[in-house]
Amino acid sequence: MRTAVITLCGGRLPHLRNQLRGIAAGSRRPDTHIVVALGDPALAAAVTADRTRVVEFDCAAPLPLAAARNLGARAALAEGAEVLIFLDVDCVPGPTLLARYHDLAATGEPALWCGPVTYLPPPPPAGYDLTRLGDRRAPHPARPDPGVDGVVRDGDHDLFWSLSFALTAETWRTLGGFHPGYRGYGGEDTDFGAKAAAAGIPLHWAGGADAYHQYHPVSDPPVEHRTDILANAAVFHRRWGRWPMTGWLRAFADAGLADYDPARDLWTLRSRRSVPSASATGGPPPGIPAAPGSRYTP
Repeated sequence: MRTAVITLCGGRLPHLRNQLRGIAAGSRRPDTHIVVALGDPALAAAVTADRTRVVEFDCAAPLPLAAARNLGARAALAEGAEVLIFLDVDCVPGPTLLARYHDLAATGEPALWCGPVTYLPPPPPAGYDLTRLGDRRAPHPARPDPGVDGVVRDGDHDLFWSLSFALTAETWRTLGGFHPGYRGYGGEDTDFGAKAAAAGIPLHWAGGADAYHQYHPVSDPPVEHRTDILANAAVFHRRWGRWPMTGWLRAFADAGLADYDPARDLWTLRSRRSVPSASATGGPPPGIPAAPGSRYTP
C-alpha cells in the first residue's frame, strides 16, 4: 500500500530537517512526504529531500491547522496514497514508526492508530544524536505503551492526538478530515476523536510506532493561546454539547483570565485582565494529563 507522511511546518526548519533525517534512517520509507508550508514561502527552496513535496498554504495567525492537515491529505490522496501518516514537525520518527503504521493500516481495519511519544529534554550544543534517541525513550504516561509488537485496542477517543497517527485513505474519507472551524491552538484533535467515536471507528495504540518530540519551551497554563483555546472550545461545545480542554479552562479561571457561567453553561475570556507570568517548561503540552483521563487535565 502506498504510504504518505503529512507534516505541517511554519518557521521550524531545523525541526523538519531532523524529522527528514529520521525518516531517511527508518526501516521503511514513505512513497511521498507532503510538507504543508504554513505561510512560509522560503520552505520549498530549503527542502530538497527525496520523495518530499512542499505544498504552499498562504495563511496567517491564528494558524488554520485543521484546514492545513486536510490540504496535506488531499495532496497525498492525489498521489495515490492508501495509508496516511500524520507527523508533527516537532516529531522525529523512531526507526520502525513508518513500517509499524503501514503494517497495521494494511490489515484493512478501519481505525485510528496512535503510537507512543517521548518528549525530549533540551538538546546538547551539538544537537540531538538521532541514532541514540531510543536511549531516551520515556513515552508520555497519559497514553498506553503497548510494547514493541503490541496493540492496546479500543482506547479513549478523548486521548487522540494528531502529532503522530495513521489511518487508511478509506477511513480518512469516511471521517471527512478535520473540522476546518478550528484555528490556532487546541480543540481540533478532540473533535477528530469525537468524529471517529461517532462513526464507530476505534482508536488503537500501536506499539513500535515511537516518535520523539523535539524540545521547545511551553507555558503552563498556555496563557498566550487563551484566546484561541476559548474560541475553539466554543466551537467544540456547539458541535458536541460538552466542553473540551476543561483542565486548561479551569486553570485560566484560577488565574483570573476566564469565567464560567453555570446557568448558561458558558466560558468567556476576561480580556482586560493582565496576564500573569507563565512558567516555561520543556515537557509535553501542559494540557496533556499526567495520568489517563480528560486529555486537557493538567
